[in-house]
Amino acid sequence: MTMIEVENTLVEHMGLADLAVNLPRAVRWQRLVGQLKAQFACDAVVLLQEEDGALRPVAAEGLSREALGRAFEVAQHPRLSTILLSREVVHFEHASTLPDPYDGLVEGMAGHPLPVHDCMGASVHIDGRRWGVLTLDALQPGTFDTAAREALRGCLPWVAAAVRMSLLEQEVQVLRQARVMASGGEGAVGSPLPAGVRTGIIGHSTALQQVLHEVDVVAQSDLPVLLMGETGTGKELFAQRVHERSVRAKGPMVHVNCAALPESLAESELFGHVRGAFSGATTDRAGRFEAARGGTIFLDEVGELPLSIQAKLLRTLQNGEVQRLGADKPVKVDVRVVAATNRVLKDAVSQGVFRADLYHRLSVYPIRVPPLRERGDDVLLLAGHFLEVNRARLGLRSLRLDGGAEAALLRCGWPGNVRELEHVMGRAALKLLSRGVNRRDIVTLTEDLLDLDETPGARLSARLVGRLGQAGPVSAGDAAPSWADAAAGHAMGEGAAGPGMAGLREQVAQFERALVRQALQAAGGNWAEAARWLGIDASNLHKLARRLGVK
Repeated sequence: MTMIEVENTLVEHMGLADLAVNLPRAVRWQRLVGQLKAQFACDAVVLLQEEDGALRPVAAEGLSREALGRAFEVAQHPRLSTILLSREVVHFEHASTLPDPYDGLVEGMAGHPLPVHDCMGASVHIDGRRWGVLTLDALQPGTFDTAAREALRGCLPWVAAAVRMSLLEQEVQVLRQARVMASGGEGAVGSPLPAGVRTGIIGHSTALQQVLHEVDVVAQSDLPVLLMGETGTGKELFAQRVHERSVRAKGPMVHVNCAALPESLAESELFGHVRGAFSGATTDRAGRFEAARGGTIFLDEVGELPLSIQAKLLRTLQNGEVQRLGADKPVKVDVRVVAATNRVLKDAVSQGVFRADLYHRLSVYPIRVPPLRERGDDVLLLAGHFLEVNRARLGLRSLRLDGGAEAALLRCGWPGNVRELEHVMGRAALKLLSRGVNRRDIVTLTEDLLDLDETPGARLSARLVGRLGQAGPVSAGDAAPSWADAAAGHAMGEGAAGPGMAGLREQVAQFERALVRQALQAAGGNWAEAARWLGIDASNLHKLARRLGVK
């Protein structure tokens, strides 16, 4: 295909048509790489964004799903480095000895080195500034001839336009949010993060994107934020995002692990002390709140604070001042508070271990961070990220998952969330290394190496019952245990055990049937409400019910 033919086709399918439509960034970029893959008749096309010395895939066609979670360090990948540093289309002959960053990741060649093949790419510049790279791979040598390289050169303006349009739409959205916040009198509005800055939050799921949208909106106010979620969900990363997207981004962010503060030292750590306030206080010392002046203080595991400290924290939130231990006069502090907890603070209030007035002060804007089991394919993106980290740390050529391992990761309930997944990936990589694998080979992790201690019932219980226990008309404390007990009883065939137990498929069907019936009962027969509690679309719930025979 000639340059003119490719360019005209792109204009028709993704050029002017898509540029004139308001599309989500991920959709726009995915359409772009899909169209390029089709027009150049190649096997893989990847769009990568440059961030902190690494190239992160933002859209890909032809690579395994977990590849989107990886970050390719430019210094470790000479092909990507060469493309990034050039302003021309770069072509690697099939005889090139430079290692390919996608070894083991191309669909159809998963787990195997890429055979003799063609590769070309180009750097992407936006308004004269380097943004990232576009790469194309073809398993058939000779695919990218002179005409193809000229055609790619002609397509680069459209690629840059698609990227720039997405960035502009993001800026417009932030400005609209800022206008809403300003009109509501919610305080100063901060600037958005520059394109390319990440806070370590990886994932594309709807559940995650909804939370990120909330975080980005509230970040532009000065309201206290309470991040709630299970342990291991990465609440500190969301707190970091609140700070970085606020007007206080240039100020300090001070992290305090409240669970690690001994009660005898907590007051001094948070509010400071003066010389002679207690034995060993030989000098005046500012506390964490004063250190965070003009910025943000992050109170992690705030539910673990002793009651005596809670009262003094409340005074700080009410008056905007702290009083050092042993001092006569308070000190004014301008600090934004972001708190996090894995406890249900409402329950802690009713139990008398957390002050109700402090709870209301901290939870002006509560945000629930979703557990990993509710984030779908984000599990694979995160796994890809941790695989790349371990590949570089252990000096391996390539580290990937096979199909069985991917399926096992998606089935797992992940009670320890992202932190547990990180440990599983690191442990599995070390196990392979201990078995004497060749670091120059493509190393594949199989399901048995993951060492996931799970049963079918436990996997479904963690994933589905967790959804049923979400906040709604029926509280998690009241609903989840009864639903879980009922579902578990049905899944095990109500007393069936040993060789006479029902087959796996029938057990799973019984388990699903029990959960659907319980959800419908709790929702008063409202299918839309039941679907919301189950975390699925109402149309899918109807299909599932028909398959299971639930009326």
